Amino acid sequence: MSHEQRFEALFKQHSTSILGYLVRRVDAAEDAADLMAEVFAIAWRRIHDAPPGDEGRLWLYGIARKVLANHRRGSTRRGRLADRLREQLRAQPGDDGGGQPVRAALERLSVADRELLTLTAWEQMSPGEIAVVLGLEPATVRTRLSRARARLRAVLDEHARAAAPC
Repeated sequence: MSHEQRFEALFKQHSTSILGYLVRRVDAAEDAADLMAEVFAIAWRRIHDAPPGDEGRLWLYGIARKVLANHRRGSTRRGRLADRLREQLRAQPGDDGGGQPVRAALERLSVADRELLTLTAWEQMSPGEIAVVLGLEPATVRTRLSRARARLRAVLDEHARAAAPC
């Protein structure tokens, strides 16, 4: 029996039971389908290790168990990372709500202006660093940054005039 035939036989005989095993152990059916694809991708790569007969079914369950363990570890890591990121976002300095007019003004600017200004202010990048990120010359970045700041000032001045009591 060729490797392809061996794999096809394993898949036909055991894919339903492997999928059931995974579905009963994860929260989302989509995750189970992804995990099953991973199980059979590993089985394909290691088909020469597949034992004959019913041992092949147990071999697949062993692979599924390891794939599931990796999935759970990854989920735990992603959860911890998301928690840390949420904490960092909550602890952003100077975010006392007073920055709302600036955020609103930024939204009124072009995407290019917004990118230049936020790379400078939020990411603390120099014009030279921004030039590398954007693939521009530093002199071009300095010119565009100066113009973007002027446009931001104009939008903020307009907002201040509109908010001022008459």
